[in-house]
Amino acid sequence: MEEGAKLHLKEWLITQIESGKYEGLCWEDDNKTMFRIPWKHAAKKDYKQTEDAALFKAWAVYKGKYKEGRDKADPTMWKTRLRCALNKSTDFQEVPERNQLDITEPYKVYCIQLDNGSAKPADSPQIKNKMIIQTKRSSKIPCSVEREIQSQNDSFQANKEEEKPLTENLMMEHMYCELTGKKPQNQVPAPITFFSPAPTMSDFRMKVTLLYQGQRVMQVTTSSPDGCFILQGRVPLGNERIYGPCTAQQLSFPSPGSVSLPSCMAEAMNRLLCHLERGVLLWVAQEGVFIKRFCQGRVYWSGPTAQHSDRPNKLEREKTFKLLDIPTFVSELQSCLQGKGPTPSYEIELCFGEEYPDPGIPKTRKLIMAQVVPLFAEELLQRFNLGETEEKRLVFGSNTEGEKM
Repeated sequence: MEEGAKLHLKEWLITQIESGKYEGLCWEDDNKTMFRIPWKHAAKKDYKQTEDAALFKAWAVYKGKYKEGRDKADPTMWKTRLRCALNKSTDFQEVPERNQLDITEPYKVYCIQLDNGSAKPADSPQIKNKMIIQTKRSSKIPCSVEREIQSQNDSFQANKEEEKPLTENLMMEHMYCELTGKKPQNQVPAPITFFSPAPTMSDFRMKVTLLYQGQRVMQVTTSSPDGCFILQGRVPLGNERIYGPCTAQQLSFPSPGSVSLPSCMAEAMNRLLCHLERGVLLWVAQEGVFIKRFCQGRVYWSGPTAQHSDRPNKLEREKTFKLLDIPTFVSELQSCLQGKGPTPSYEIELCFGEEYPDPGIPKTRKLIMAQVVPLFAEELLQRFNLGETEEKRLVFGSNTEGEKM
C-alpha cells in the first residue's frame, strides 16, 4: 500500500482487532470469521468514555470527523458513525443471536462476509491481498436517512483478477469495451478487449419509470452518483449536522389522482402509499446495481440476479441487495457477441405492496411498480445493436400527464 493510503473499514477493523489495543474487541472464533465489538451504553453508571468509547473515537479520528482540541467530544455520535458504517457495509453481517447486551461488559458480534455471503477468515491470503492492493469497490450504501458522508469504499477482490487473462476475466470493476479489428467475412463477432487497467465506473445514471396499474406516471433519468430514493413524501431531515446532506436524488410517488383509476383502486393506492415513507434507495456501484429498503411497506422485485423468476422475491428491510452483477453482465455480453449465448438482461422491476413476480396476475394489474434501467448497460448493448427500443420495453400502458422527463 502506498504511504499514507487510507484503509477501508474492513482492513481498519481487522488491524484494530489484531492490535489488542481495545479491551473487548476480539475474535469470536478461532477461524477469525467473527469478532466481538464492545457495546456499552453511555447511560450506564460504570461507563468510562476513555475506555468504552475509545474504538468509536478512533474511527472518527481516522475518518477526519473528530480532531482533539477542535471538535467537541461526542461519544454517542462516534458510536453512531461506526454503527452506521458497519450496517451499510456488505463486508459485515451482525449476528444477533451471539450478541450479549445485558451483561456488565456488553458486546455485539459481527461476521466478516465474502461476496457470496459466507464468512471469510480474516487472515486468509485474500484479505491480506486486499490490505495491500486497494482496488475500488463500492457496494456500500451511498446515502440514506442516516447517511454518513465518508470516502470509504469496500475493497475489491484483486486476487480474482489474476485467475484468468484479462480478455477472459472481463474486468472486475467496469467496462468500456471495443471490438478488436473487423468482423471476419463469416460475421462471427471478434473477441472483446478491455482496457488495461480497467477504468473505474463513470456512468451511474438510471432510467426510473413509475407505473400505477400499468400506466406510466413518471419517468426520470437520475444524475446523482449517490443514486436515488423512491418514496412517499420526502427523506426526513434533521441528521445533517451528524451525517452531512443526503445527495441522492429523491423521486416521490405522484398522487393517484394523476391517473384515471376506479375510486376503490385509488383508495387502495393511497393506503399503500402511507406505508412507503422512507421508501427504497437504489444506486449503481463499481460491481453492480444495489438497493436497500427502508419503508415499512413490503417491496418485491425481479431482475438479473433474482433468485426466482416464477415466484416472489422479497426485499428484506434494512438489508442491501445486489440487483445486477456487472462482471456477470459483461461475461454474458461477450458470450452473446461470440454467438454463444442470449443477450444479457439488465432491466429491474420493483413492485410495492404486492407479491412479484406473480404468474397468476399480469403486471399491469399491480398497483405500484417501478422499472429501473441502468443506462451504462442499455447504452453498451445499443453500441453492439443489441438494445431493445423504448417501445419494445414498455409493455405497460400509455403515458399520462404525470410523466416527468
